[in-house]
Amino acid sequence: MSKSSSNLTIKDIAKLSGVSKSTVSRVINHDPMVKDITRDKVMSIIEQYQFTPSKSARAMRGYGNKVIGIIVTRLDSMSENQAVRSMLPIFYGRGYDPIIIESQFSADKVKEHLSMLKEKQADGVIIFAFTGLDSSLLSFWQNKSVIMARSFSNYTCICYDDIGAVTAVLNHLYFSQQHKEIGFIGINQQDQTTGALRYQTYLDFCRHHQIMPNACLGNLSYHSGYLLAESILQQSPTAIVCATDAIALGLNKYLHEKQINHIVVASIGHSELLNFLFPKTLFVELGFDKAGICAAQELLSMLKNESSIKAITVPCQLIN
Repeated sequence: MSKSSSNLTIKDIAKLSGVSKSTVSRVINHDPMVKDITRDKVMSIIEQYQFTPSKSARAMRGYGNKVIGIIVTRLDSMSENQAVRSMLPIFYGRGYDPIIIESQFSADKVKEHLSMLKEKQADGVIIFAFTGLDSSLLSFWQNKSVIMARSFSNYTCICYDDIGAVTAVLNHLYFSQQHKEIGFIGINQQDQTTGALRYQTYLDFCRHHQIMPNACLGNLSYHSGYLLAESILQQSPTAIVCATDAIALGLNKYLHEKQINHIVVASIGHSELLNFLFPKTLFVELGFDKAGICAAQELLSMLKNESSIKAITVPCQLIN
């Protein structure tokens, strides 16, 4: 065939495979009714010639010409949901169809999702990063992606001010409210930002101000905050900083059940649920909604070649 592989059409793939155009289309669309032997034959040709369906073909498949992939770590994350909710109106307003997918903190799932988005010729992607995600997986998307919550060199990244947030709440508790016994419930240090960075900031503050550290580390859940409450209370803190709003919810539930009312609970990040159930909680607003807006705007600018790769840190704000 005289055409270069980059100019092949579905008709060309059909001829090379010895099947009809409709069969090739059904293979591309993952039709389960296609026989395995036929699917393997067509996929072999597609892989051999590195064929990618055209945008017009993608539109015929019902995906439209403007698609944005959004890969969250988990669908029940309150912080990520806040960011995504602020992105969606921007994408809808520009005529994009967002596809929201869950990685479950799995690099393999991210690889699988990105492959699917590439096959569907998504215009761009926003990825909520996590420890263990390697930037090498993202190379194809370098100039049409925004990475959330972690910084990767040579990628546009939107990060939260983890150090500033923990420092702000500790300064307020220590200097303004005169607390000298401040506990900390965090996340295992395998998590580089929400875990290690926020915990290390707490330890550095304690060391600098000669405070005896009182910390317990668990996982990112309400249940963890609830279970670790008993341990953190053994050293009789007058205030406890929680690394996330989910942990703060668990801790508040424990204190409420035990009718312990004298301890100030502080949270890095907040949610409507935390504010509704426990309005006395002191928290630092990390700017999840602002991060979502910023990510959407940066991605759209990149897709129009109006923005270069950059790292952005969203400012935090103490809400007393």
